Order: sequence, then structure tokens, then C-alpha cells
Amino acid sequence: MAFVSIYTVGRLNHPNDHPVSREFFQIGDEVYRQAKKSGLVETFSSDGVPFPEESIRGSGSPILTLTVWRSLESLYHFTYSGKHRQALRDRNKWMKQYPEKHLSYIMWWTENVKDVFWEEAFNRYNYYIQHGPTPFAFDFKNAFDEKGEIFLIQSP
Repeated sequence: MAFVSIYTVGRLNHPNDHPVSREFFQIGDEVYRQAKKSGLVETFSSDGVPFPEESIRGSGSPILTLTVWRSLESLYHFTYSGKHRQALRDRNKWMKQYPEKHLSYIMWWTENVKDVFWEEAFNRYNYYIQHGPTPFAFDFKNAFDEKGEIFLIQSP
């Protein structure tokens, strides 16, 4: 059984201890609880991870996540429903807006959760930037199934 991994990239508008950022982290805890009920298999801590230069450059704290999900459908449903959907609507309050070409996330398939690690996420992100969506790194608009075939996600 294959799992889908997702790496997300963002930057807070304010320092971590700012009231607006504290609100982001509080809502993040609620979103995480929803994720655990929605197909989240594994979360990888970014503590001690040497972030790529492009992630740490600029003002505001970088917010990077790396998670593994039971299926592309469960990840999609989680992303666009409930607390996470509301957080996406409110993201400009917490997160900096990037130029148009900035990717806020990429996904890929893995057979084994233990094979997912931060360096791989960084490499796949850079690959997507250079080559666009492929089965190696993709997004919801240009998704692939675990066999590498184009996959159209059905909205719930």
C-alpha cells in the first residue's frame, strides 16, 4: 500500500511570540487534531532540521511541515474541509504572500513511511520548481496516482 507525502512551505507575518502568530499555532493544534482523524499517518518534526537557504531568507519565521497520509483522497478532503479549510481562508492574516510562482506545497508517493525525510522533501520541492509536476513531485491540480498515472481528484 502506498502513502502520499506532503511538504508545505510558508512564512509567518510576525515573530512566533506575536499574538497573531500565537493564534496561528493555537488553530494549528485544532487542525492537527482534525488531521489525525482524517487519514494522517505520520508527522515529522522540523526541530533541528537545517532548512534550505530559500526557506530561511527573509523576515518572519519559516513554517515547514512534512506529513504522510493514508491516501490522496483523505489528504484532499482534509485540506479543503473543516478547520483546515477555514485556516486556508484566514492564511493571509498569519502568512506572508509570496510571488505567484512560489509553491506552498508538493506531494509524492512512498511505499514506506520510514523512507520519508526532510532532505527528500527539499529535493522534490526543487525538482518541481525546475521541472513542473510529474509523478516525482506534484500538486492537487496536477495529481498522479501511485502508479504514476494522471489522477483527477473528485471533490466530496
